[in-house]
Amino acid sequence: MSAERLAELSDLFVVAAVLLYVVAMVGFAVDLAFGRTRPDRAADGEPVEARQPVAVGAAVRDGESSATTAPSVAAGAEAAEAGAGAVGTASGPKPPNGPARAGTVALALAWLGWAANFGALVTRGLAVDRWPWGNMYEFVVAICFAAVTAFLVTQIRHNVRFMGAFVMVTAALGLGLAVKVFYTVAGPVVPALNSYWIAIHVTAAIIATGLLTMAGVSGILYLMRGDGMSRLPARADLERVAHRAIVFAFPLWTFAVIAGALWADRAWGRYWGWDPKEVWSFITWVAYAAYLHAKATAGWKGRASTIVQLVAFGCLLFNLVGVNIFIDGLHSYADVD
Repeated sequence: MSAERLAELSDLFVVAAVLLYVVAMVGFAVDLAFGRTRPDRAADGEPVEARQPVAVGAAVRDGESSATTAPSVAAGAEAAEAGAGAVGTASGPKPPNGPARAGTVALALAWLGWAANFGALVTRGLAVDRWPWGNMYEFVVAICFAAVTAFLVTQIRHNVRFMGAFVMVTAALGLGLAVKVFYTVAGPVVPALNSYWIAIHVTAAIIATGLLTMAGVSGILYLMRGDGMSRLPARADLERVAHRAIVFAFPLWTFAVIAGALWADRAWGRYWGWDPKEVWSFITWVAYAAYLHAKATAGWKGRASTIVQLVAFGCLLFNLVGVNIFIDGLHSYADVD
């Protein structure tokens, strides 16, 4: 098959991925909107509503033995344990089977969209005979693929279907932006990018960005979730998903920054030149390092740590879009008119 035909096939795969992601988003939204509600709970697993103030010394009063109050204390503990175990399970009347089926169909469509996204990358690479992330269009298509991959792989081990609608809309919008704004005709890259380092440095950055995107979605859902019953998981669970994604992504981002410096020395004769892309990659690294440091040493959790990680996510997005489009530098490969 000729390079032109492969490039056209890649474009068709992107369109198919967008359509599949959009339909999957609708299915996930139905599942989330009409599925079971869940109570919010604290980080220790206890439902927030179950927390009741207990007066110190109330066990012995007016000569009564503490044994008379033991059954009520034990009952309260059992109720709290039951409430904690109920997180993510049925709460209230069982919903109809329709939303569950919609979620299952949406998950299947998400996998089909993932396959189309993967096909777009493979055919694009074959068309240009290189790694298919040499410009902004290809990079965004690859990041959308990485974000959906992170969601689907996580779903295999943990039930994170509640994130499906938000990950799908993010991937669909990203691919739509790539087609409408960043699209570049398949062809060779600038000489500086014609190196094996593109497979090392950029691949690490893509995987890390996909994981950090999932963490950002979890952080946004954390801020959206209200107190009490909700169809979103408990805030503690959302915070845990974001933290685990960042723990996996941060070493990859660190490696990407180091590999970029090594590539810069090979291409331009210096490891670091304070190019805007280099600066914002470092700022993003510092922001996520601050989040992990605060979680590990200062014991930050809840809204405070979520805000820090969303600030870091904002730095990541600006590094991805803003620097490539609006700021001139050695890394200006967006090819956007």
